[in-house]
Amino acid sequence: MPPAPRSRPLFSAERSAEVVTQAFSDTPDARLRTVITALVEHLHAFAKEVDLTQAELDTAIDFLTRTGHACTDVRQEFQLLSDVLGMSMLVDSLDHAGPGPTTTESTVLGPFHMVDSPPRALGDSISLAEGGEPTLVTGQVLGPDGRPLGGALIDVWQADEKGFYDVQRPGEVPERNLRGLFTCDEQGRFHFRTILPAAYPIPDDGPVGQLLEATARHPYRPAHIHFIVGAEGHQPLTTHVFVAGSDYLDSDAVFGVKESLVLDFEEVSGGELAAAHDLPVPFRHAHVEIALRPEEG
Repeated sequence: MPPAPRSRPLFSAERSAEVVTQAFSDTPDARLRTVITALVEHLHAFAKEVDLTQAELDTAIDFLTRTGHACTDVRQEFQLLSDVLGMSMLVDSLDHAGPGPTTTESTVLGPFHMVDSPPRALGDSISLAEGGEPTLVTGQVLGPDGRPLGGALIDVWQADEKGFYDVQRPGEVPERNLRGLFTCDEQGRFHFRTILPAAYPIPDDGPVGQLLEATARHPYRPAHIHFIVGAEGHQPLTTHVFVAGSDYLDSDAVFGVKESLVLDFEEVSGGELAAAHDLPVPFRHAHVEIALRPEEG
């Protein structure tokens, strides 16, 4: 049998946090000890502040249970919960504090990076299904000093013109539709063809959707393309490019919009760009410059 733990005061409502945190005081990992102690203190303070009832605690436990049951290989309901509570954006902001004026801002990963993006050649189309407004995305990956980062990797994924990701429409669209992994050229440049993404609702047919409905919130996100960008010697970046003029830019359900990430997807009706990229006219064009932070230490 393990040795008897050292004695501690008996539980009472007044001393609840003190008693419970003392039970965790021998946690070997210092960081875990710090986090679990703060968690207990804040949870107990919250329960006392709102005078939480047993029925409300039971409801919360049932909600979390149903949230877990809603998770699948292509759906992460707990990620959605973190997103709509603003926790994902808060932690992202804390983790990337002080990026400086010369580096691209980060934002949330989102719940649909569920499968690996297929490697594609520069200039390929990531749209494997019919429909949608033809769109060209060009760009360059740079260091904070403006130096091109040759060979940088660009992982992109997006919703279609109806607001769906491929994993939401299995059997209806080709696998890995609107996903691609690109290697930049020696000047850090990239370009690919796609379609203009649409604004869309996050999945709202589960517990998180019920929470949004109960709190009179909508589930919509503005139109955007996801990016994960990496280059040797630099910190990887998870970000979005939002379509200027899209609905919900000022009320994103997951709080992911930052002003610097909103870009014009301009309409192009002809010229050298159309010919160079074999695009029908008119089409949309966005140019994305991404600046990465150097690795720390």
